[in-house]
Amino acid sequence: MSSAASSAASSAAGSAANSADANLYELFRSRFPADRSRPFIMTDGGPGLSYGGLEEMVGRMARLLSGLGLAKGDRVAVQVEKSPETIVLYLAVVRAGGVYLPLNPAYTRAEVEYFLTDAEPRVFVCKPETEEALRPAAEAAGVAHLLTLGTAGEGSLMERAHGLDPDAATVPAGPDDLAAILYTSGTTGRSKGAMMSHRNLASNALTLHRAWGFGPDDVLLHALPVFHTHGLFVATNVTLLNGTGMIFLPKFDADQVMRLLPRATVMMGVPTFYTRLLQHPGLTRAATAHMRLFISGSAPLLADTHREFAGRTSHAILERYGMTETGMLTSNPLDGERIPGTVGFPLPEVRLRVVDGDGRDLGREGIGSIEVAGPNVFSGYWRMPEKTKQEIRPDGFFITGDVGKIDGRGYVHIVGRAKDLIISGGFNVYPKEVETVIDALEGVVESAVVGLPHPDFGEAVSAVVLRKAGAAGPDEAAVIAACKEQLANFKVPKRVFFQDELPRNAMGKVQKNLLRDRYGATFGG
Repeated sequence: MSSAASSAASSAAGSAANSADANLYELFRSRFPADRSRPFIMTDGGPGLSYGGLEEMVGRMARLLSGLGLAKGDRVAVQVEKSPETIVLYLAVVRAGGVYLPLNPAYTRAEVEYFLTDAEPRVFVCKPETEEALRPAAEAAGVAHLLTLGTAGEGSLMERAHGLDPDAATVPAGPDDLAAILYTSGTTGRSKGAMMSHRNLASNALTLHRAWGFGPDDVLLHALPVFHTHGLFVATNVTLLNGTGMIFLPKFDADQVMRLLPRATVMMGVPTFYTRLLQHPGLTRAATAHMRLFISGSAPLLADTHREFAGRTSHAILERYGMTETGMLTSNPLDGERIPGTVGFPLPEVRLRVVDGDGRDLGREGIGSIEVAGPNVFSGYWRMPEKTKQEIRPDGFFITGDVGKIDGRGYVHIVGRAKDLIISGGFNVYPKEVETVIDALEGVVESAVVGLPHPDFGEAVSAVVLRKAGAAGPDEAAVIAACKEQLANFKVPKRVFFQDELPRNAMGKVQKNLLRDRYGATFGG
C-alpha cells in the first residue's frame, strides 16, 4: 500500500471510529486482507486461523450470543486460558453489541464471585474444569448462561456455535458505547472496572498502528496474556488493523521464542521477557537481524536491560507507557533516539501534563502527578460515580496515580506511583531515584525501594535487592555506602534486604505492597 493510500485508509478508519455506527469489529473487518485465506493466527505446530476462518467463527459465535438473549450493553465475563478461540470470542462479543469482560485465569473463586456480582454479566465463559466449582457463584450473581471453553477449542461454547449461520449482523454502536470493562488489579481496596468505549479502543489502536510503522510484511510474535490491555488491546488490535498475522504462543518460553523468532518481524513483551532472552545463548545480532522492532511495556524496563539488549542484538527496545484506564499514552520514537529509562513522548491526540498537589502545571523538569486526556481515556469506573469523579478532573484529565516529569527534550520519565511515595522525616523520597543508584551496582539485577513504618521518621527508606545468580553482589553495607555517595542522607536506605525473587503480578510489575507487608515490622511498626 502506498503512503497516500495508507493515509487515506487511516483517515477513513478514524472517521468510522467517530461515526454513529462505530462498532470496533467493523473497523477491524474494513482492514482484513482481500485474500481471506491469509493467516491471522499461527500456532507452534497446531492449527492456525485464516482471516476467512476468523470471520466465519466470529459470525457463528455472535449469532450464538444473540440467540442467548445478549442485548446491546450486556456483559460477557470470560475466565479462560489463552487460545485462538479466546480472540474469536472477544470479537464476537463486540460484534454482537456486548461488553467484553476478561478475567485473569489465576483469580480464585472468591475473586470471581466479586466480579460476577459487580458486573452482572448475562453470559459467563469459564474453563471446562472449573465449571462446577464456579456454577454456584454464577447462579448467585444471576448469570443467565454459563458456557465453557478449553485451550483446544473444546467446551460448550464452541459446540453450540458449531453449524450456526456465520452471516450474523453487526450490532450498530456509537463511539461512546461500551466495548469492554477491564478490572484493575485491586492491590488496595476494591477492584475497579474501567469502562472502555468503541472510540477508546479504536483511537488507540489506530494511533499505535501508525506510530509503530506497521506494514504489510509485519508478523507479530504474541506471547502475552490476553486478559490484559497489552496482549488484547495493543498486540491483537494492532495486528487486526494491519490485516496481517501473529504467531500466537500460550505463554512466554525463551527457547520457543528463539526458535520461532525467524518467522516474526515484531515482538511485544514485558521486561521479564527481555531479561530472560538475555540469559539465552542464542540471542545474537545474527538471530535478530531480520527483526524490525522490539517493544516493551506493562512494567518499567531497567536502563541496564535496554543497554545490554542493544549491545547483544543492535536493537534498541522501544519502551512505551500506558494504563488499563487509558490504553497507551506515550512511546519512544520509531525513528529517533530511544532513551533508556524514559517512556518517550506523548502519543498523537494524547495530552499529558505534570502537576503539583494543587493541580498547577509544573512544566519541564518539574516532578509531580501525571495527568492525561484524549480519545483513548476511559469514561469512568463501572458503577463507581464517586470514584470516577475523584480521578477525572472537570476538564477531562485523568489522574493516573503515577509520578513523573517531562525533561527538557520532551521525553516523559516515570518516577513511581504516588502511593509508593515515601515521606521520611518530612522529606519526599521517590523510590525510582534510589532504585536507579542500586540497580547500577555490580552484581545487582534489580531493586525495589519501599517505605516501612518507623517510630521516628514515620517511614524509613528500605530496599529489597535481587542479586545476579553466581555473581559476587554487594552486601547491605555496600549498598548503603553507594547510596550515601550519590544521594542526600534522607534518601539513603535504613535497611537493605536480599531476596531470590521479587513478587510480581501477571504483567511483571513488582508488587511493592507485598514487600511492605513482609518487612513492615522491621522497625517496630
